[in-house]
Amino acid sequence: MLRLTDIKLPLDHQDADLTQAILDKLGCSGEQLTQVSVFKRGFDARNKFDIQLIYTLDVEVAEQEALLAKFDNDPHVRLSPDTSYKFVGHAPEALNERPVVIGLGPCGLFAGLLLAQMGFKPIILERGKEVRERTKDTFGFWRKKPLNTESNVQFGEGGAGTFSDGKLYSQVKDRKHYGRKVLTEFVDAGAPDEIMYVSKPHIGTFKLVAMVERMRAQIIELGGEIRFSTRVDDVHIENGQLTGLSLSTGEHLACRHAVLAVGHSARDTFKMLYERDVYIEAKPFSVGFRIEHEQSMIDECRFGPSAGHPILGAADYKLVHHCKNGRAVYSFCMCPGGTVVAAASEEGRVVTNGMSQYSRHERNANSAIVVGIEPNKDFPGHPLAGIDLQRKLEEQAYALGGSNYDAPAQLIGDFLTGKASAELGDVKPSYTPGVKLTDLSKVLPDYAISAIREAIPAFDKQIKGFAKADGLLTGVETRTSSPISIKRGADFQSVNVNGLYPAGEGAGYAGGILSAGIDGIKVAEAVALSMLEGCQ
Repeated sequence: MLRLTDIKLPLDHQDADLTQAILDKLGCSGEQLTQVSVFKRGFDARNKFDIQLIYTLDVEVAEQEALLAKFDNDPHVRLSPDTSYKFVGHAPEALNERPVVIGLGPCGLFAGLLLAQMGFKPIILERGKEVRERTKDTFGFWRKKPLNTESNVQFGEGGAGTFSDGKLYSQVKDRKHYGRKVLTEFVDAGAPDEIMYVSKPHIGTFKLVAMVERMRAQIIELGGEIRFSTRVDDVHIENGQLTGLSLSTGEHLACRHAVLAVGHSARDTFKMLYERDVYIEAKPFSVGFRIEHEQSMIDECRFGPSAGHPILGAADYKLVHHCKNGRAVYSFCMCPGGTVVAAASEEGRVVTNGMSQYSRHERNANSAIVVGIEPNKDFPGHPLAGIDLQRKLEEQAYALGGSNYDAPAQLIGDFLTGKASAELGDVKPSYTPGVKLTDLSKVLPDYAISAIREAIPAFDKQIKGFAKADGLLTGVETRTSSPISIKRGADFQSVNVNGLYPAGEGAGYAGGILSAGIDGIKVAEAVALSMLEGCQ
């Protein structure tokens, strides 16, 4: 088939218009065109009064080679690449070792699924609960019930991505089309078919829950084993080789291949690994607040007269500002038509995150507005110093919110003028358990506060109303990414512990559901190849 790119049509075009655009591009007749499929559909909304849909198409035509020769110098007409996934190998029946996967977030889920599909019958250890029980605990905490430190937004089947917007796009380079494998598995597990072709696919929490359950069932059907409420408390290393794991159940599990996919909030695990001399470095991350506006305002600013169009859906945004003090402030994890959620995983600390359902029909838009920070400049000395800083900020937010898991909040206008807020405006907070209006300048370092105060009016020049006085800021956002990197080599193993495979967001190799799933596939392949080599 031929791959056609950059085919542009008006937002409300007819199906016949797409066919005609193909014929016009190729200069062929309708009789030559035998099949058309949409590989990708995005849109260009830079001119909100003339929004264009942009297609990437796979088409089948008669006399393809002769037709292709006419477009030798046209980068928009090429042969369609083979995006099907091909396994690197399959386990022999007599294999006497089972790989272990630690963590059942997106990275661990795909590492486990791929290993199971290749016949390696993985053992998957998850410190939290299965996804439906975990959802009950999480929603209970949002309704002012006690925090379960092992079953919450961060820990449990599905990982932190379960309580997010369910975004399935990434900027990682993916020459082997691993992302296509991730999306295909999601569709097979019940995701809408549209995630295969829309430019910014998303799923939402409720759909993700059922999908994760179906993928778990497939792993078990293929011989895998999943143990919930089972935390890894220690690793055993002999002469630089992983030999086993001590579990919170009291069991010692012998293993020589373990995927470490624990997520960005497994602080106790990071401490344990550091004490066992697994090589860890501090890495940059970002801190800030969640910002909320009415979604209708964002839609109008981005889409103008086409706001509310079903193809466009709820509008998002991506913003960045480089400040006079040398800091960069940017939007992160934008959730159209969503809510701000309580994402704490430790007692006495407040953390915010954002979440949307598939419909994105909630009243508010929210995103993190965060400031980049770096180890040498902002938390020097110790590889785990970033965790210490996160905890300090989260503790300050807990105290400022009233020491009851309410989050501190402030109107944008008051934040910009340095005045504590006393009453809400038109934007109603979506965060539960609740918010306490206060002065957010007390919860972040001065350099971060001054940077965000400079950035918000700059963002208003791109999205009119972004600095609107009654918009709302809620604190604090600290879990933008892992504060550490567990270094691995070209073979995906720890640089100083053979058999330990740091993976996903917690180890510093992913950022979001899709990139974490891709990394899980890469690491599963490395584990499989190592185990197969050991069988020879």
